[in-house]
Amino acid sequence: MKFSHKLQQMAVFIEFLAGAGLAIFFHLVLHNEMASYLIFGVGVLLSLATYLLREDIEKTRTELTDLYHQVHEITYAISRLTDAECQAKAQELLANTMRTITMLQNGFIPLDETEFYLDGAKSSDAATLHIRAVDPITFGWLARATLVNFYQSNLRALERKVKITRIFVINREEFVEPEFQKIILTQLKDGIDIRIAFRDEILGADAVSDRNTNIPWDFAVYDEQIATEVFPHAGKYYGRKTTQPAEVEKYLHYYQLIEHNAHAVIIEGDRVALASDVTAAIMSDKSI
Repeated sequence: MKFSHKLQQMAVFIEFLAGAGLAIFFHLVLHNEMASYLIFGVGVLLSLATYLLREDIEKTRTELTDLYHQVHEITYAISRLTDAECQAKAQELLANTMRTITMLQNGFIPLDETEFYLDGAKSSDAATLHIRAVDPITFGWLARATLVNFYQSNLRALERKVKITRIFVINREEFVEPEFQKIILTQLKDGIDIRIAFRDEILGADAVSDRNTNIPWDFAVYDEQIATEVFPHAGKYYGRKTTQPAEVEKYLHYYQLIEHNAHAVIIEGDRVALASDVTAAIMSDKSI
């Protein structure tokens, strides 16, 4: 490499000497001053042009070489693994990394559980208009530290007059469970607009075929600008966040689909009941 670079530097000097020698020949031997000056000027310009061209080619070659080694560094490292089990583990790690990079390319930031609820709390604290959330049944709102801290940010948002609508997507038998009743009752009293959506009503006939199970059940949209989602299957990351307008719009669409099948709830004594059931009971009593 160094020898080649020295040859390139010498080539400029040789080109200059060749042009100058030819100019001197025309001037002293052929006595053609105009031609000698022209040859000397053109020779100097050509030497300068070829020098700059060589420098640009060398710089480009160096950058491309560095980029090539950078891109293939991991591949080279994996190829040097001799143990079959280590090779398999390396391939698995590489596949997981590629999935993460693909997610980032699509505008999603992967988050572990602590990061997810911390980011949700920050988004809740920054919200000014409306927080829309869809949640499955989670018996940790009143005990788990991450959920408790996240819920505190919801309460701070309510104090700022931010509207919060939370739809719990559950199975019918879960609605009467005491722990779930306690969670709903607490959030209703705090001022959160709670709705209940039953899975069988959302999926309908597709509940058997599972054709629509790709609908997310655990996500939130903050002021129609930020969307967060919990992954349905456990893995390295707990959830993801996006601020891409097109992706946020998708979550708003999912929310509207679920909200369309959701039931309003009211407090009836020391428990929570579906507003439709209470209305039906009152109408039934009046008819009697």
